[in-house]
Amino acid sequence: MRRARSTLFSHWPEYLIEAAGLGVFMVIAGICVMLVDTPGAVRTVASPDIRRALIGLAMGLTAIAIIYSPWGRRSGAHLNPAVTVSFLRLGKIAPADAVFYIVAQFAGGASGTLLLTALAGERFTLPPVAAVATLPGSRGEAAAFAAEVAIAFGLMSTVLAANASARLMRWTGVCAGALVAFYIAIEAPLSGMSLNPARSVASALPSGLWHGIWIYLSAPLLGMLLAAELHLRHGRRTPCAKLYHGSSRHCIFYCDFAATRTQTQEACHVH
Repeated sequence: MRRARSTLFSHWPEYLIEAAGLGVFMVIAGICVMLVDTPGAVRTVASPDIRRALIGLAMGLTAIAIIYSPWGRRSGAHLNPAVTVSFLRLGKIAPADAVFYIVAQFAGGASGTLLLTALAGERFTLPPVAAVATLPGSRGEAAAFAAEVAIAFGLMSTVLAANASARLMRWTGVCAGALVAFYIAIEAPLSGMSLNPARSVASALPSGLWHGIWIYLSAPLLGMLLAAELHLRHGRRTPCAKLYHGSSRHCIFYCDFAATRTQTQEACHVH
């Protein structure tokens, strides 16, 4: 208990950043969907496929902006309990930090949707926006579960592969944001494209749409843990739990970034 209290007092800025990051993401997601999908709003595009692509582009760019922002560089920009648990499995984050990160992510996501509820009311909480709730598509819960596992596995595998490469690590956030955009455009009809337990709970709170919530609490975690397990079993390195690591930024993780950067520079001099 004393160690957890000490960790909280030492690392509370990172926890607040995680909460604020997901809160901002949910606010922007809600605004985008209200603009594009609400009848009588700025709904100039008839095709639902194009509307999803536009929302995906906006949310992918939002994710990239958060990851590379000064705040994102400090906390690591997990914004997702499944990401945090995966880095815990890889031994890159302390258990106490992981617990506080997850609590902050759930609190931040809920704060974002509740703020929009207070500002926009039923325009945000009722269909077609429905607080940007994630719900199984017409193919049912089994298909939604499989799709969520697949996209979570793909995202975490990409993040870990890019983060382990000296040449690609600075592009990790871009890869993650690009996948978010692609998944929203292509996969959303199957599961609503959650990837994130905290994000789905945040939408369910004001909308009251809890149908299939078990999918969004379990499938992203399963998919990302599978990716982490394969990464670990293949003996691949994980320099840090940050999606983007600025060399001058304070780091609370079990971080090998400085050593990795030194090895990379030495290899460049040799060649």
